[in-house]
Amino acid sequence: MDKDAILKLLEAVRDGGMSVDSALGTLRNFPVEEMGFARLDHHRRLRTGMPEVVFGEGKSAQQVAAILESLAADGRVALATRVDHDKAAAVCRVLSEAVYHRDARIVQVNQSVEPEPDAPLIMVVAAGTSDLGVAEEAVITARGFANRVETLYDVGVAGVHRLLSQLEKISSATVIIVVAGMEGALPGVIAGLVDSPVIAVPTSVGYGSGRGGIAALLSMLNSCAPGMAVVNIDNGFGAGCMASTIVRSITCGGD
Repeated sequence: MDKDAILKLLEAVRDGGMSVDSALGTLRNFPVEEMGFARLDHHRRLRTGMPEVVFGEGKSAQQVAAILESLAADGRVALATRVDHDKAAAVCRVLSEAVYHRDARIVQVNQSVEPEPDAPLIMVVAAGTSDLGVAEEAVITARGFANRVETLYDVGVAGVHRLLSQLEKISSATVIIVVAGMEGALPGVIAGLVDSPVIAVPTSVGYGSGRGGIAALLSMLNSCAPGMAVVNIDNGFGAGCMASTIVRSITCGGD
């Protein structure tokens, strides 16, 4: 339930196209739906511009499926993140329309609205192939919120010429999400070359002293490049949401 849906509902009641009882029925689970094991926040899209998304870890397949079914009841896209293959298979058996994005570990129900060809561009850049899972989580999240998204993978600083040869393409983006493990240098390099906001995503990829992504996180937090913000380790979802918020504030004037 978002602003447009509520406006249409109120206008239908005002114009006599819908009874008050029917409108109340439509709003019966607004803003919160009690499910026993969960309390769904159907008001979130109206407040923040983005719907509630299911965090799949720690939930059973039945719980994930039930929440997704409710979130997708209005025909809009519904996402569940951090869902492993076996759990996703069980969810898809319950929800035949569900699609599993294996690399991103996201289950999606319903298709998102296709963005206009000239819509603001979110570019997701990954340092190495080992960072692809986190990068794809950002991609599917941003696309799920109806953004135009392109990708550029395996352009880490160990072969910086691979990055520089794509600089014109990267510079065309409205927002750039940069995913990197190891020493986490790539986001700072890109932020020093472009005038777009850069969202840095440290990953847990790396050897022992990388401490599961802590080294990359600290490197990004301590970058001297301006125009760069950092999300948590392996948080492709958070980066996708942040990029969506920036694009929405540009296109809607913060509305």
